[in-house]
Amino acid sequence: MPQPSPNWFKYAAPQRFHAVTAPWVTVFGVLAAVLAAAGLYLGLFVAPTDAQQGESYRIIFVHVPAAWMSMVIYLAMAFWAGVGLVFNARLASMVALALAPTGALMTFLALWTGSLWGKPTWGTWWVWDARLTSELILMFLYMGYLSLHAAIEDIRRADRAAALLALMGVVNVPIIYFSVQWWNTLHQGASVSLTRAPSIATPMLLGMLVMVMAFWTYTIAVSLARVRLLIVERERHTRWAVETQAQAVGVT
Repeated sequence: MPQPSPNWFKYAAPQRFHAVTAPWVTVFGVLAAVLAAAGLYLGLFVAPTDAQQGESYRIIFVHVPAAWMSMVIYLAMAFWAGVGLVFNARLASMVALALAPTGALMTFLALWTGSLWGKPTWGTWWVWDARLTSELILMFLYMGYLSLHAAIEDIRRADRAAALLALMGVVNVPIIYFSVQWWNTLHQGASVSLTRAPSIATPMLLGMLVMVMAFWTYTIAVSLARVRLLIVERERHTRWAVETQAQAVGVT
């Protein structure tokens, strides 16, 4: 007899999700630390010196993964916010809220490291370039999402209002990605693309991909940890949440 397919929807219950994800925070956290150490070693000590930019190019091993993740996390945040808005799913809204601070951090890192890279490359810390300006707008969208949610006392209303803002901001993500193709900008085009062979040396590419994996696993670890905290906070009046908090502080 064929085995029944697993019911994944059962994990949409905050209590069950909280119980199942406990070990995964540690697993992904350790993976993030190991991958980050390996990626930085490859980027700083194994990858060759760039013929045009010299040693200053090595900032790409933080800048590029941070820039990629800033867009990926926003899309994920908007997706889960939309699921929470349409289906009134509490857990989905909590996942969206948990992703936002990490997305803001990645956007800040992309802007900061981009400025550090721009000084020796362009001779200036900042230009109102299409790519940089749209990435700055992304930072404002993250901040606006978090600020709007914090400004509304009723949690469900805050989830819905912030979700609408997140969904409206999705249009900025393709603008960031395609800005170097749509406009004449100082920012260089992508060195890694799904449609053509990479234009950088293999050790550079390997170091960058390992750092991308490190940023991915870090995002998963901290987002899961934040979701678990949000679940306990929002469900604090339920019996299981009280028992969970009591166990955490060693009270029987």
